[in-house]
Amino acid sequence: MYLLRQRDQQAFSYLYDNYAPALNGVIYRMVEDKTLAEDLLQEVFVKIWNNFSSYDNTKGRLFTWMLNLTKNLTIDTLRSKGYKKQAKISTDENSVSNLSDSSNGIEKFDTIGLRKMLGTLKPEQRQLIDMAYFNGFTQDEIAKQTGIPLGTVKTRMRSAIIELRKILQHT
Repeated sequence: MYLLRQRDQQAFSYLYDNYAPALNGVIYRMVEDKTLAEDLLQEVFVKIWNNFSSYDNTKGRLFTWMLNLTKNLTIDTLRSKGYKKQAKISTDENSVSNLSDSSNGIEKFDTIGLRKMLGTLKPEQRQLIDMAYFNGFTQDEIAKQTGIPLGTVKTRMRSAIIELRKILQHT
């Protein structure tokens, strides 16, 4: 405890090595997304590092304190507008991630293969798909970034996704 309060990096590494798997398991059960769980775990340990001085060992065990930080951060993330927006985008029927390869039943797309398929799209469609799915822009952000009206962005995205579906069905 003393070393952690003194912000000793070796003590923090020990803390991470011994508690990260348990905390990651808690996060994963809440979000059911491996990548998001790993991102949240990193945020949790940054929060632990930055707020360790607020830990009071007379009020509870260290693991309980870290567990509460973990749960609170995860709940805050799940309640956030950004998370809800991203969840809605990823479950949208027009989402590229809903494409499937019917020949082998794989539900996930291969980003390398998808990037190659983008070459068959019109340049304006390719740019939008690249911005949205590989750079994480929302449709609104794409419209602002490119100066294209939001309605046009949505139309081009939809037609690009339809084209990609056709390509995937013929491969």
